[in-house]
Amino acid sequence: MDWLLQKALDRFIRKGNLRLTTVGGRSFTFGDGTGTPVALRFTSKAAEAGILFDPELKFGEAYMEGHVVVDRGSIADVLAVLLDQTPDGKPAPWAKPQFVLRYLKRRWAQFNPPTRAIKNVSHHYDLDGGLYALFLDSDRQYSCAYFESPDASLEDAQLAKKRHLAAKLLLNPHTRALDIGCGWGGLGLYMAEIAGAEVVGVTLSQEQLALARGRADEKGLSGRVDFRMQDYRHIDETFDRIVSVGMFEHVGVGYYDAFFRKCADILSDDGVMLLHSIGRSEGPSYTNPWIAKYIFPGGYIPALSEVMPAIERAGLLVTDVEILRLHYAETLKAWRERFLSRREEAERIYDGRFVRMWEFYLAASEMAFRHQRMMNFQIQLTKRQGIVPMTRDYIGIDEQRLRGLEAAGRPQFRLAGE
Repeated sequence: MDWLLQKALDRFIRKGNLRLTTVGGRSFTFGDGTGTPVALRFTSKAAEAGILFDPELKFGEAYMEGHVVVDRGSIADVLAVLLDQTPDGKPAPWAKPQFVLRYLKRRWAQFNPPTRAIKNVSHHYDLDGGLYALFLDSDRQYSCAYFESPDASLEDAQLAKKRHLAAKLLLNPHTRALDIGCGWGGLGLYMAEIAGAEVVGVTLSQEQLALARGRADEKGLSGRVDFRMQDYRHIDETFDRIVSVGMFEHVGVGYYDAFFRKCADILSDDGVMLLHSIGRSEGPSYTNPWIAKYIFPGGYIPALSEVMPAIERAGLLVTDVEILRLHYAETLKAWRERFLSRREEAERIYDGRFVRMWEFYLAASEMAFRHQRMMNFQIQLTKRQGIVPMTRDYIGIDEQRLRGLEAAGRPQFRLAGE
């Protein structure tokens, strides 16, 4: 086993400085010696075998179970070395059979009819609410922030994200807006409180719904914001604006046509839609099996080449596309650091295994954005020409207007009961 590990990792790890100690006590060093040294130690022969034959799934499992221990650096440092080896996202040579099989099975893995969609959402978003309070900003934004400057705080960057989205939506007090996948309500409340829009927000998470409604009541916005437990496929009203942030990753590639056709049906003729999603730049692929099993069952990060044809078939016009590259890496770094600073509290909510799982999830996601071809995209859509201005200058102008409204209203973004 030691010989197989050495041979496989020698072929895979060409950059960096990683020392590996086997269960038998033998140590090997891989890479070209550059960068921060990191060291791993196996405590289980089964973990060694698993990582040899299915590294995408088994490495995360081994870390969760304590069968891989980081002796130098952190799991984030280790993942930075590993994910930097193949920036195109392709698997290690010995893992290619699993790659082909998983790609062929991806349609089934993303089969998301309404009943299964609820189950998949509940798996992640109906966790103990105290968990998310450990690491998210005070508005509980659980999507890519928008860092206007390198030294911006997470709170400032998340507020900037909401402002950026609202500016692209061209909101006004007469606007009726739909937020598909409204989370804990932060964006919907911003659109109502700051921009004066009338908002409907839909989610499939009971935990998110309860908190979002509580926040609307606390702010006195229940008359302007209606949060609902509802699948987007069951909406039959018309809206001037549609926004979806961080939800499209749960739609499933087999449902893209249905998603955009529904949006086209319920968007007014003079309406504007904005889709914010994680994306991949290397083309169609499949969901990492560890992420699919433990974090986001049924989820998938789309390539633009998969999204654009569905938009065209729905008859929608693309009026603006913006790519956010390292913004999510910085967001995830902030989440990871906050989470680890409150590790003991997380263990009291769940246990050590869960904390290692969550640490691995945040670290792996961050390093995928830093070292592989992951990004976020924002696509603005209309049903006909002439709905949005001809140049992008209006975005900055409206952001400045919204900043003024924020300062005048001094919105207090806090969670219900806090």
